[in-house]
Amino acid sequence: MSAQHTSVSAGSASDTIVSRFSIGELAAHVGVTPEAIRYYEREGIIPPAARVGSGHYRQYSADDAARLQFVKRARDFGFTLLEVRALIALDTAATRAQCGDVGRIAQAHLDRVNEQVLELQALQSSLQELIANCGRGRDGSGEGCGILGELEGRIAPPTHTAA
Repeated sequence: MSAQHTSVSAGSASDTIVSRFSIGELAAHVGVTPEAIRYYEREGIIPPAARVGSGHYRQYSADDAARLQFVKRARDFGFTLLEVRALIALDTAATRAQCGDVGRIAQAHLDRVNEQVLELQALQSSLQELIANCGRGRDGSGEGCGILGELEGRIAPPTHTAA
């Protein structure tokens, strides 16, 4: 299916082509699922779609597609829905003075990502040690699986010594 194109007067001598998308077309165009679009509508992240026809099918405009693309990109960067709402509000503001606010939101998000990276590195180290001690055995005797023994709490985790 392709988007329907409707000629709409732009209030000037020339006409502007406005694309209209069904929910499936919009989902494919932006790279999200129709369920995600419905969710973002329910959450007020994107405005409700216009309903057309006897079946009251959702129809989305090029502006809706642009907003959804904005949301998708923000989510791809890991911004929370609360942050996305704030970014949308700042994006629709009439002035660029909010750029500092946008920067603070992005910096706070980066700070959280850096904390998560440190936590993941610690988890990675623990998992590597767990796997390295696999041969210790389920109860420390060398019999059975050392990983299962450690997860069951039968084997005390090895102590880390500084070199």
